[in-house]
Amino acid sequence: MSEPSASYRAAGVDYGALDAGKRLAIAKALSTSPLLAARGGRARDSSRGEPAFVFELGGATLAIVVEGLGTKSMIARAMLERHGSNRFADVAYDTVAAILNDLCCVGALPLVVNAYFATGASEWYLDGDRAGALLEGWRTACADAGCVWGGGESPSLPGLVAEGEVELAGAAVGAVPDGAAALLGDALCPGDEIVLVASSGLHANGASLARLLADRLEQGYATPLPSGRSFGEALLDPSRMYVALVAELLDAGAPLHYVSHITGHGLLKLMRAQRELRYVVERLPQVPEVLRFLADQAQLDAAAAYSTFNMGAGMALYCAAGAGEQIVAVATRLGHDALVAGVVQEGAREVILEPLGVRYAGEQLELGAGSTST
Repeated sequence: MSEPSASYRAAGVDYGALDAGKRLAIAKALSTSPLLAARGGRARDSSRGEPAFVFELGGATLAIVVEGLGTKSMIARAMLERHGSNRFADVAYDTVAAILNDLCCVGALPLVVNAYFATGASEWYLDGDRAGALLEGWRTACADAGCVWGGGESPSLPGLVAEGEVELAGAAVGAVPDGAAALLGDALCPGDEIVLVASSGLHANGASLARLLADRLEQGYATPLPSGRSFGEALLDPSRMYVALVAELLDAGAPLHYVSHITGHGLLKLMRAQRELRYVVERLPQVPEVLRFLADQAQLDAAAAYSTFNMGAGMALYCAAGAGEQIVAVATRLGHDALVAGVVQEGAREVILEPLGVRYAGEQLELGAGSTST
């Protein structure tokens, strides 16, 4: 008898509930915005619901973000314990990439990153190879992004975090380059082109469902994919870092109107901006083998797969009509696969994936403070 289909909710992640909680938090946070004036600053409240919060201080436009890896570190632990493969450098890199890719979505380039490593027992650090890999992966990611690792927090939380596990998260502060404007969606307009930049695989979202499926597979993480790679090794391919790409585009004065990091919610994130616009995708990137395997094993149809995983699209860049190929050229030179995938149109807020015949209505993604649907 075949296994039943799986979903993110079945794996313990309910985005409807999470997004409702986020909207409530944003509504409360809005009441604190006037307090920044006492320090000579100004909150950019239109950034609430965007990947990073933007504020102005001392003539500079700054942004701050907090982000976590989720449960992908649990896959790294299982791979080390069961198969002897130390991939903690990769999950550390994943965490920094998740933080900084969010930060640069608002047009801010990273200045400082702080780390948060919570363990279930202080003895976690006694495995020098594991701890050393984690720290080196974090340092490498900061170096690749051109920012400082400022410090962090490393609590031991027995009873809250399981023994043997580590929760990875962090925060970053960045600055919008002088002369540039924060990218908050107000510049989006009909006719803009949508460039999709390739992901490397799972990135930082979907690990809970991947773990559920691994438990169902007879060989677990050792299950071979069609290429011969193991399921576990492919899940742990490190995320792509897009900071250098955004930095070069900003430096070159490219007509960049918006940026969306394709993470949780998959390609629903193409309509992250709270604008009444239609996002029509005419071409899709190649789907990484591990994501195709996940979607097949979970028995997800196209609509579910593309609203759960990134399905090969790690970041969306929105630019003025005719500028898409210029952005693809820059991305290619920096080692990224990219394509001009679609266009922004007038119309009701929705995403249309034409090659798949999939349509996502605007109410399926509501992250702003003024949104009430779940």
